[in-house]
Amino acid sequence: MSPLQPLSPAGTLGDGELKELSLVRKLVLLCIFCLAQFLDAFNGSALYSALPALESSLGMTESQSTWIISALQLTFASFLLISGRVSDVYNPKVVFIGGLSGIGVISLGAGFVNSKIPMIICRALTGIASSMTIPSALTLIVNAFPDSLQQARAIGLFGGCGGVACIFGLLFGAMLVEWASYHWVFWFAAIVALPVATACVFIIPPQIAKTTDRLEPGASKWKNLDLVGVSILTVALILFIFAVTSGSTDGWASAMVLVPLVISISMVIAFFYWETLLPVDRAAIPPRTWFYNNFSVLFAVGLLPFFWWSALFLIFVNLWQNIFHWSVISSAIHLFPIGVIAFAASFNGPLSRTFSPKWIILTGLSLCMVATVLVAIGGGKPGDYWPYVFPAFVMGTVGLMMAYIQATIAIFRAAPASMAGTVGAIFNCALQCGSAVGLSFITSIETSVEASRGGPQEYTGRAAVFWFLLGIVALEFISVSYFYDRSTDHKPQPTHGDLVCPVQDSPQSGKQLDDGIPVP
Repeated sequence: MSPLQPLSPAGTLGDGELKELSLVRKLVLLCIFCLAQFLDAFNGSALYSALPALESSLGMTESQSTWIISALQLTFASFLLISGRVSDVYNPKVVFIGGLSGIGVISLGAGFVNSKIPMIICRALTGIASSMTIPSALTLIVNAFPDSLQQARAIGLFGGCGGVACIFGLLFGAMLVEWASYHWVFWFAAIVALPVATACVFIIPPQIAKTTDRLEPGASKWKNLDLVGVSILTVALILFIFAVTSGSTDGWASAMVLVPLVISISMVIAFFYWETLLPVDRAAIPPRTWFYNNFSVLFAVGLLPFFWWSALFLIFVNLWQNIFHWSVISSAIHLFPIGVIAFAASFNGPLSRTFSPKWIILTGLSLCMVATVLVAIGGGKPGDYWPYVFPAFVMGTVGLMMAYIQATIAIFRAAPASMAGTVGAIFNCALQCGSAVGLSFITSIETSVEASRGGPQEYTGRAAVFWFLLGIVALEFISVSYFYDRSTDHKPQPTHGDLVCPVQDSPQSGKQLDDGIPVP
């Protein structure tokens, strides 16, 4: 029986070099990478609690304050691809340390900002720095954990930290705003990021930072970055997210929305055409990527988790503070169960050893649909928390963590390991774009319904948002049911030259090792 094939990029690391890393060293590295993921999510969620304070301090309207959140999401999602490509072609250690250092320096400066335009600029720059840490961290994880079972657990834990940080960031941000000031939300990020970035210089070993060896003789690495392609897609994503985010404030029929929207769609089409003209090794996202088994449907699953959580945060934080007049701390405490449940549910990765990821993801989406119905029919009164909102938090979070973790693990197994950084960028782009685009839609829905159904004092507009969200979750459920190919779960991971997962000539396809671990 042949051994498990490592998921590290082909030609990147030798088995002997990997054995030099002790289990303790690997766990320390994993903690560092998870801390970076935690910090990125913290930067996005902690300011939800600080928005009312920021509006008052910086003289912003409620619609303007959404840009404090959207600016980071816009640049984070837009620069993920180029960061992932640089991580795959150059040194992921340098990219990771650079991103973490950037978060620290920018956050330190943002803590001293007292006007809205510089604050939005700082948030946008933080998004760029954050985009450098995720793809590079995933590349380093794949290299540090070549064993398939260890790698699945490591990637699952890494992904789970993002969901957990969204909740704990909200609570910790509320504590800082309540007992200190919103400035400390930024300074906390700097206090964590800068020392960790310095330590990474010495802790991350060089052998896991080596990149793939598949460059043509004499070719310069910069030529393999596909600068034209990633530049086109980066600008397209910036314009697209800007357009849909502006729709809720400027109106969907305004030139401010339609012009960048049309340009962005045209640029996306141009990007995919450009990618067809390049050799596979030179393309940032070879067109065949979307045809790897289950890759596209797993990408679609990635659009949902952060969108669902962000919708709940935005609606209930505003409802509880502005309508029920709860304190910042009280609102955060009522959201705290999501963090506890998310942490407990983040360890569901090993379930894929027994069940197909398809059934786990569908189970998770089913729980999410039930949860969404609960908050759609109840939640508009303080007394609705325990009978409706709390059970929805529990079921929805468990369901989303099941779908999120399993999709994260499965999408890395669907594509070649040499694309680890790019795959990480694509999947995290789905997470961020789903949240940014989804929030703009639900803001418009809520505003439109409230304008004719009693205003923000009524729950009607918020209920309409949740019914819309239920439709999105149901659509995801149908997509996974129909498009996810369960027969490919135990097949070998494709190489960079394969169009789909290689199944022929594989005597072990569909079999399992003696301990029940599926053959990749």
